[in-house]
Amino acid sequence: MIYLDSAYIAKLYLLEPDSLRVQAHTKGQLIGCSALGKLEVAAVFHRKWREGLIPEANFRAYSRQFIADDESGLFRWYPVKNEMLQKATEQYQLLSQNLFLRASDALHLATASEGSFKEIYTSDRHLLAAAASFGLTGVKL
Repeated sequence: MIYLDSAYIAKLYLLEPDSLRVQAHTKGQLIGCSALGKLEVAAVFHRKWREGLIPEANFRAYSRQFIADDESGLFRWYPVKNEMLQKATEQYQLLSQNLFLRASDALHLATASEGSFKEIYTSDRHLLAAAASFGLTGVKL
């Protein structure tokens, strides 16, 4: 099993830079992610449609396929637990002043760390930069 952030999960459906590499690398693998990622992926699809980057038919098709893949067991969603929120909260006290990290990305890092993952797959430069602070290796495909 590998941990993908929500941006990389969205690349399993959308045709974006790195999508083909993400799709090839994850083929046949179970994907782990924070339960927050499930909502984030739905939001990505909606944002792409709202911004006119994909037509409504694609938005609906991606959403249906994502739900079907979820129901088939492709994803393991890690619940947002107080321990993970606490770990992410405490980690901010240890981060460098120069390191920018969004709260949702801190939760992804804490979730991956608590889930005993060694790597987190993402294209988010801020998440990649902060991965080591959570004992993880950030991987950009």
